[in-house]
Amino acid sequence: MNKRIVIVNGHPDKESFNFGLAKAYKLGAEKSGAEVREIVIRDLEFNPNLQFGYRKRTELEPDLIASQETLKWADHIVWIYPVWWGSVPAIMKGFLDRVLLPGFAFKKREGSVWWDKYFTGKTARLICTMDQPTWFYRFINKCPSHNAMKKLTMNFIGVKSVKITSIGPLRLSKDKFRINWLNKIEKLGSSNK
Repeated sequence: MNKRIVIVNGHPDKESFNFGLAKAYKLGAEKSGAEVREIVIRDLEFNPNLQFGYRKRTELEPDLIASQETLKWADHIVWIYPVWWGSVPAIMKGFLDRVLLPGFAFKKREGSVWWDKYFTGKTARLICTMDQPTWFYRFINKCPSHNAMKKLTMNFIGVKSVKITSIGPLRLSKDKFRINWLNKIEKLGSSNK
């Protein structure tokens, strides 16, 4: 059976390098025979604000319902986004808040601090761009967005195997650097990792 992959693009600017990375990953994955679907968050119509927190349910828009179905369908989830202020873009954070809901991605156990994880058996890859050297982000800043996405989001809902590809510094990079990364990401796509 071919692997089912969803590429979730969290960059709000369609002319960003992140869109090139998503295209490269998709190209590689499709060449390998994987079935690929995409969620381009910027193109979805939804309110990114979890208006009532978890106290009261906010009705899901059709684009979010379709996104949930795609995420459930996938074996492997590829998140592509820039690291901004040590985090993810606001639109992506809103997407996470609105889509990975109790009852869909996890369920708190009655009278317990523990929860059931509904995304077990899936794998994920984070492909993140940044304007600082990756070593600086890792050793000096301690990878806040990597930890939030890997441990506090993906692991929380049951995705145990989460690999991370950090690309930076991007802002001052030359064409050769970017082309090299597009080739690496296409190879990553062909390996379905």
